[in-house]
Amino acid sequence: MAIKTTHLVQSFVIKRKRLVPGDQQLAPTESGALKRAEAMAGRIPGTAAIRIMADDETGELESATILGQFGQVPDDFAEQLQGG
Repeated sequence: MAIKTTHLVQSFVIKRKRLVPGDQQLAPTESGALKRAEAMAGRIPGTAAIRIMADDETGELESATILGQFGQVPDDFAEQLQGG
């Protein structure tokens, strides 16, 4: 079992007066994800930088951690990320 770490930036956009997830972008490093999320938040309602750790063989999620949030992010985003 090999754990693979992925860093990504989740954007949030407003559709029908609601804040909803937009595009996701991969980032090579944790700091890269944070920098990209902060820069993108200047152009769109909100972003979150996330670290995802999953089993490389099965794809089973080990953990998902919010590294940083910028701008508007749904109140229940952390719960949704953990599957709650």
